[in-house]
Amino acid sequence: MISKPPASQHNPPTDRPLDRIDRKLLARLQQDGRVPVSQLAREVNLTVTPTLERVRRLEARGFIDGYFARLDPRKLGLGLLAYVEVSLDRTTPEAFERFKEVVRAHDEIMECHMVAGGFDYLLKVRVKDMETYRHLLGETIASVRGVQQTHTYFVMEEVKSTHAVVMPEG
Repeated sequence: MISKPPASQHNPPTDRPLDRIDRKLLARLQQDGRVPVSQLAREVNLTVTPTLERVRRLEARGFIDGYFARLDPRKLGLGLLAYVEVSLDRTTPEAFERFKEVVRAHDEIMECHMVAGGFDYLLKVRVKDMETYRHLLGETIASVRGVQQTHTYFVMEEVKSTHAVVMPEG
C-alpha cells in the first residue's frame, strides 16, 4: 500500500479551507487571469511548482470557474444596456423552466436572476440599439407563455462594472 506524503504548507489537502496563499492567488488571478505562473509564484513567495499545483487544485475544487477576456461592448457596437424586470402569471416549475430555456438560448441576455420580491426575474440585456431591444423584448422575452409583465430600466451611465468577487478574510 502506498501512503500519501504528509501535507506541507505549500500543498494543503483539498478538503482544507482556503489559506492566505490561496486567497492571494485567487485575488491576483481575478485581476489578471493571464499572469504568468512565475510572476504569481514571486508574489506569493513560493516556487513555480507549488504555485502551479495550488492553482490547479483551486481549479479542480471549483474556486476558479474559468478564464476569459473582458471585452468592451461599446467598441463592438453593443452600446445599449438595460435591466428588465419580468413577472410571470404563475410560479410553477413548468413556467420557470420554459422561461429559463428561452433566456439561455439568447446571448443578448447576459444575466438572468430569479429574485424574491415584486417580480420573478431580473435580466441584464446588452444590445446594439433600441430597435434591437424592442425586437428582443417583443419577439423573445414578452412572447414566452406565462410572461405577464415586464419593466425595463435603461442604463444611462455605467458607474461601476466588475466581475471580481470580494475575497473573504481567512
